[in-house]
Amino acid sequence: MSKVIDLKLDIPPTADEMAERMDFIISNKAGEGVANYRRIFGPQWASALGMSLEDLEMKKEDLAPDDFKTFLIELAQKIVVTPDQFLKQLDEAGIEWGLIDDPDNEKTAAFIRNTQNRLKGSATFNPFEGTGGVGKMDRFIKEFDFKAIYASPYLWGIKANDARFYPFYAKADELDIPVFIYSTMNYRKDLPMDVGRPLYLDRVAMDFPDLRIVASCGGWPWVPELIGVARRHQNVFIDTSSHRPKYIATPGSGFEMLLQFGNTLLQDQMVFGSGVGDLGLPIGQVVKEMRELPLKDAVKEKWLYSNALRLFEKGL
Repeated sequence: MSKVIDLKLDIPPTADEMAERMDFIISNKAGEGVANYRRIFGPQWASALGMSLEDLEMKKEDLAPDDFKTFLIELAQKIVVTPDQFLKQLDEAGIEWGLIDDPDNEKTAAFIRNTQNRLKGSATFNPFEGTGGVGKMDRFIKEFDFKAIYASPYLWGIKANDARFYPFYAKADELDIPVFIYSTMNYRKDLPMDVGRPLYLDRVAMDFPDLRIVASCGGWPWVPELIGVARRHQNVFIDTSSHRPKYIATPGSGFEMLLQFGNTLLQDQMVFGSGVGDLGLPIGQVVKEMRELPLKDAVKEKWLYSNALRLFEKGL
């Protein structure tokens, strides 16, 4: 069985963080864009706490706000994962190493510090900070040995080919490290649906032909468009993070073209990123489902391991 490299891991949340997220989902179900994320991720997050979303809603009605938060924290404390437990989970899933990012780069640096190089940092940044933001990002790459950067059209509300991202791409190009770019639709109602559309990567790849670009989150619902971008540019890789693998292989999912080309012409441009923090599943389950995708065995090895090595071969 092939080894695994996971390029989209999340720092295990604290009990307070899990409780805050769950309380927000339950308390703001009619909020801008929240209903969609609640429908997609809420049931699994609630299940991880040992309850259904409906039961948690009823509990919230029965308790005072502070008591409900305390109740959620007590549930979350039962499933909090320590750094050592997290590494053990990676071992059990066959993951050799993983890439991890967080909006707070200091938090990422602190978390990966004592993981025996099993976890490598990916630097996030604010594209509106310009030169100052590039300097901050550069610090984490050079002082803390972060291995990639993560650009988020979703977080900042601007497209991947927006000029405000370009100084950060240029720095990654200079340092010869990959850039991961959020490339899928979003459910926020305060943003256009297409802010993460893969088509916008075409211009980036044209302007930075030597920059290794990873289109993160699989491009849905514009999968054929992403396939076209990757066919045009061999420096564009694809991961399917935050999509449960067993649904990717479901007929009618919209990922049929990705499986077809990922098993043939694009087999050398596919990498694995779980996005396990969104999925609310054990990492071992996500890896198991990836191994069960209808791909040739040699291609699975590329998706799960060797393509990631090649993506990072100059910087590990």
